[in-house]
Amino acid sequence: MLPVSRLATLAAIYTAAEFKWEIDGRWWPIQIGKQAGELDATFPDATRFGMISASNPGDVACSDAVNRAADHELQQALDQLGLRYRPGFVIGRNRSWRAQNWLVIEPGESTFDALARRFGQTGALLWLRGTPVRLRMRATRPDTFTEHPHIDWLGDGFCPRTAQVEAIPTLNT
Repeated sequence: MLPVSRLATLAAIYTAAEFKWEIDGRWWPIQIGKQAGELDATFPDATRFGMISASNPGDVACSDAVNRAADHELQQALDQLGLRYRPGFVIGRNRSWRAQNWLVIEPGESTFDALARRFGQTGALLWLRGTPVRLRMRATRPDTFTEHPHIDWLGDGFCPRTAQVEAIPTLNT
């Protein structure tokens, strides 16, 4: 498990970050706590959206080559699951970090959580169409972190450092 202070810092970093997704060569913003109107308009048949990365599993910085390989593996997993997706990225407000991710259109909640677990992601975005974007943290909210109306603390005992040895059952068949 990540230390409590690191979880609080990580949640604050995610909520301040700038997320973007692409379609037809144009990049659109996504922000935790705000509705993604352009996304709703582009995919009117979708009821749920998610954003997930494979970068820096366990919230440990990895080399660009390692992160790109993990990103490719995540893209293959999305293909195998038959999910629609678009490229995306997230960047820190201070521009000190950036990570590739994928906007997933119509992911099932359990499948999305399994992907986050498999790729060692402590936090990922998952929300219903027409509602504010939500952050899902795979941990219990630290007492030092004030409750946030757009963060779901799953409290599932997730340990990102061992997540990559777990598999998504759908991908094993």
